[in-house]
Amino acid sequence: MDELGSAAPTGGNGASARPRLEDVAARVGLSTASVSLVLRGVPGPSERTRQRVLKAAADLGYRPDRTASALASKRSRLLGVMIDVHSPFQAELVEHLHTAAEEVGYDLVLSTQTRTRDENTAIETLLAFRCEALILIGPVTPAATLAALDQQAPVISVGRRLTGTRLDAVRSADDDGVGQVVDHLVGLGHHDIVYVDGGKGVIATDRRRGYRTAMRRHGLDTHIRIRHGDLTEEAGARIGRQLIDADELPTAVVTFNDRSAIGMLTTLRGAGVDVPGEVSVAGYDDDTLSRLACFDLTTVSQEAEEQARQAVLAAVERLDRGRTEPREIVLAPSLVVRGTTGPPR
Repeated sequence: MDELGSAAPTGGNGASARPRLEDVAARVGLSTASVSLVLRGVPGPSERTRQRVLKAAADLGYRPDRTASALASKRSRLLGVMIDVHSPFQAELVEHLHTAAEEVGYDLVLSTQTRTRDENTAIETLLAFRCEALILIGPVTPAATLAALDQQAPVISVGRRLTGTRLDAVRSADDDGVGQVVDHLVGLGHHDIVYVDGGKGVIATDRRRGYRTAMRRHGLDTHIRIRHGDLTEEAGARIGRQLIDADELPTAVVTFNDRSAIGMLTTLRGAGVDVPGEVSVAGYDDDTLSRLACFDLTTVSQEAEEQARQAVLAAVERLDRGRTEPREIVLAPSLVVRGTTGPPR
């Protein structure tokens, strides 16, 4: 069994059922060591050599055997990623994580959270697959538990602020992001601005604080109204219906995330409320749904691509460069103004 390819099984006629690393090397007239460097993405071989090897591998239908490679090197070169299967933003983040990981010779293993599968189960699955580091998106597990987990594999928290630990964190300045939305709405002339929060957790706390701080900064203390929601479209829809039924519609609504904003937006429009003519609506995340023409949602970008790059870099620094000091990378969010916000009528 070679470093990247498994021993080739043979059929009854003696023909190889699966191309081996040696077959690729013979095709291009190079050593197996040189071919292995190219296929692992290691710097060194020239661009011409790299293209020849990749073409030969494709022509032969060669696929690396990751299990054999891991056994040979005693390293899996896998980064484990926990993802909420219902979140469009996290799905986009994973796409960027794949790109960043491939550029440094790593691959990803994904483990999902669902309504019936919690964080602990998702994380245990990643460890079972011998992931060398864990990139946890928006974890709600207590910080002390994450710190204990870091003793098994480096933990990088994405999206969540961590205090009192020596873990790496990559996040957006959530309080500032919500503050930018409030500043935008006040600049348009809004005073009656409702905030739909995201329930419990550090991220929800930071965004809720950003709303309160911004409202007070504009002298709108008496206009602060927070409705308790969660991460889902259903929460936005439910609160939208409550505001309509109670005849308590504000001139603007800011929600914890884009999913909640889309639920709110759909309910308001379904009830004949003009958005943004009667009520402006803004979300947070700038996920793929918010950009669709049917929603055209004003929102806040968390710079998903840069978050992914920094998360993979943090993992590589821990694994390959021996860094032990914790790092927190805080990225500046940016307001994305689209068609769901305008001056109050």
